[in-house]
Amino acid sequence: MPEANQNDLKALAAARALDFVQDGMRLGLGTGSTATLFVAQLATKVSQGLKITCVATSEATEAQARAAGIPMTTLDAMPELDLVVDGADEFDPALRLIKGGGGALLREKIVAAAAHRMVVVADASKQVETLGRFPLPVEVNPFGLGATRRLVAEVCRSLGLPDEARLRPAKTGSGPFITDGGHLILDLPLGAIPAPEALAAALLAVPGVVEHGLFIGLATAVVLATAGGTRVIDPSVKNGT
Repeated sequence: MPEANQNDLKALAAARALDFVQDGMRLGLGTGSTATLFVAQLATKVSQGLKITCVATSEATEAQARAAGIPMTTLDAMPELDLVVDGADEFDPALRLIKGGGGALLREKIVAAAAHRMVVVADASKQVETLGRFPLPVEVNPFGLGATRRLVAEVCRSLGLPDEARLRPAKTGSGPFITDGGHLILDLPLGAIPAPEALAAALLAVPGVVEHGLFIGLATAVVLATAGGTRVIDPSVKNGT
């Protein structure tokens, strides 16, 4: 898919997601390319009079939202949210997600867990039958990286999965990528994850693993943009709209 077309689809999904936002909402703002488009469109609504208060999932989103005039607070000051709108690197028919391509998976999961609803904005390239085509990010503590990396590889082998764990490099310059929380990220090129719940539980049992990018039981709906338009995938509704 040409880059321009994919960006157009992301913008369409972001625009449709605005339908979920109501005046007075406590709103979580996601991280990533599609979430960035949503924040920009949300700022226009705020300038037109929409009253909301938001929490960001990353320092980058926080800076974008504040610069655009969106009222911001912290999750400590507002620990319960009505809605979070975020992107995903992949989603499957059960609305299980892989997230963390942008490096904000820990804060994204904390914010998602604090919200009553999570709406995912995505283009058609993110829809898969089985998770795993996108490498699974695992956020880890820098202390004991070698030991943690070895144990993560053992978890993968025990589940019949490839055991390569790649340390994510910095986007620019040398050294590893550092998350907003001061952690590192291991990317696992698994190909396919036939049992996401089992892998999620096994990874969290590894000392040194802070969080993983499997979001299970958090997404309540997906706004999907395709060449034919946008539709909402919502398991609580019999047919997508």
